[in-house]
Amino acid sequence: MSAPFTEHAPNIARVSLSDQQAVAQIDAFLAQRDDTTPFHRPAWLQAVQDGCGQRGHYLVARRVAGICGLVPLTEIRSALFGKALVSSGFAVGGGIIADDHATRRGLTEQALSQAKAGGFATLELRGGTDPAGQGWSIDDSTYCGFSAHLADDEDARLKAVPRKQRAEIRKALASDLVVEVGSARCDREWHYRIYSESVRNLGTPVFPRKLFSAMLDRFGDDADILTVLHRGEPVASVLSLYHRGTVMPYWGGGLHAARSLRANEMMYFALMNHAARRGCTRFDFGRSKTGTGPWSYKKNWGFEPQPLRYASWSVDGQGRDVNPTSPKYRMMVETWQKLPLPVANLIGPWIAKGLG
Repeated sequence: MSAPFTEHAPNIARVSLSDQQAVAQIDAFLAQRDDTTPFHRPAWLQAVQDGCGQRGHYLVARRVAGICGLVPLTEIRSALFGKALVSSGFAVGGGIIADDHATRRGLTEQALSQAKAGGFATLELRGGTDPAGQGWSIDDSTYCGFSAHLADDEDARLKAVPRKQRAEIRKALASDLVVEVGSARCDREWHYRIYSESVRNLGTPVFPRKLFSAMLDRFGDDADILTVLHRGEPVASVLSLYHRGTVMPYWGGGLHAARSLRANEMMYFALMNHAARRGCTRFDFGRSKTGTGPWSYKKNWGFEPQPLRYASWSVDGQGRDVNPTSPKYRMMVETWQKLPLPVANLIGPWIAKGLG
């Protein structure tokens, strides 16, 4: 009787973003797979490093045939929130990808060893693994993702939206709103002006301006900004990423006037059409906290929420809390909403770059 086959453990090594040959191999490996996200790509880690100063690297698993798995890691350091090792930093996904269980287990164990050795109080894996053991916790109820197929033509895309929301889109299309798409200096300025005011109004600090520019520069043709203008003035804007046929509107917002103008409806529907012209077949509306206003808004567009599964390990078993909707931050949020925009934009990036 033969012994049962056991997959041998791969060799796992740390890879620096400065190792251009290794980074090219990672890009080639990711390009062959369907289970990846923009947050797995070297461009994401490099942009986070460029824009927020939080260092990134990979753990890469190899066998004789080549790479068989990896995990992108961002070393988040914050005077307010402590140290965390995150896969992937500033992302809603980007956890471990692996060819088999042995590789997945090896990468999980190596990431945990690295967190302990580096003095990181928390290790966060956003998808791609389901570890067990002391100190680990699994969260599959806080956040949901929203993703759906893009219909083949504009009329079909409009008809795919539920009736009530479709009526709002039609009103936006009949208005005098204008859409601009690009990544030039004016597009970047419009986006930051709108996004920073939008998040201030929500009571959260804005990320550094450099982060958005770094994303556009690193992703190249796989990122752009779509802005909606009313009488020449920008009122809504979104920075989107494109990955393997999927468009992801990632950082978007609108001014107070955007609601009455239905500029957000124009923005997202125009992005669907723009993405389809680029060859995209899926629209990823991103994540929202279960039961919140943004969660309901995305459902109104006809997107079904899918629970996101995150794993975290921490020294104290509690983990860090950087969710702005957490009750413990309620007073801080209310105070932030009252700050003059120049003050919020001055202080906000210092805080936000440590959230990860």
